[in-house]
Amino acid sequence: MMKNRDVLYHYTDFQALDGILRNSELRLNNVLNMNDASEMRLFMRGLCDAVEDRFVREGKEEKARQVRELFRRELKREFHYSGYAACFSVYRDDASQWERYGNHGRGVCLGFDRKLLERIAVGAVSLKTVFYRDEDDIDEHELVEVFYQLMEPLEKIEEEDPSIREALNAAWVCSAAFKHPSFSAEREVRLVMSPFGKEYFDGKPQYHIARERIKKYYPLNLKFMCMREGLVLEDLITEIIIGPESTQSRPILQDYLEDNKMGALAGKVSYSDCPLRRTGDRSGSLSDQ
Repeated sequence: MMKNRDVLYHYTDFQALDGILRNSELRLNNVLNMNDASEMRLFMRGLCDAVEDRFVREGKEEKARQVRELFRRELKREFHYSGYAACFSVYRDDASQWERYGNHGRGVCLGFDRKLLERIAVGAVSLKTVFYRDEDDIDEHELVEVFYQLMEPLEKIEEEDPSIREALNAAWVCSAAFKHPSFSAEREVRLVMSPFGKEYFDGKPQYHIARERIKKYYPLNLKFMCMREGLVLEDLITEIIIGPESTQSRPILQDYLEDNKMGALAGKVSYSDCPLRRTGDRSGSLSDQ
């Protein structure tokens, strides 16, 4: 396992690869639909408890009750305020990442230049490093102090107050990058979109229709985002790693890139060195090509 702070790695399957490269589209999925969906709720509840406890310790029971009621109402609206995210890791060619997110090693991993990704992430989109804390260990989070300073002088706490609303929006954004410490080995970074509270945001949601349910997502137009900063998609992508369990041949993938006018990426394709690999040769037999 290799860690590179300058590159972020996105593990996925080949269908998603086609969408990212040929269509220049990166899908941001609702965090509430991810495998750690409860984490947003845990963060908001932990934040509520930390602010409430501070007022209780000061003997301000009525203020603590208002805090609790504010967050109770807010959590009922969680879907409206949920973030949408694409997930990355700082770990290159990592066995656990392949298993969890790279189609059990049969998929592909894209390396993204972290500084360029930060550069194109503007407006409602931001790059956030996931922080790992237990629900009961949020006392030191900076938002606890923000809420306390905002609420302490108020006679009545209301979410319609512009300053309170702004703080609540910030809390929802932070919640999209919060995970339980048991996930800390992933060293995850998320590209987060928070469409709420952004009057100038004009992104349009899309819907993926599967056999069992309908999923809502926001597509990011990577080509447009790069062009806005004087870049091209090939600048953003540092490498393409074929999964350790994949039967994909490198020559065919390179042909795909060449034929889709992405020849600059053809030389960035490699095979995984992860020992999950099945026995057999993928180096380009006639049957592969």
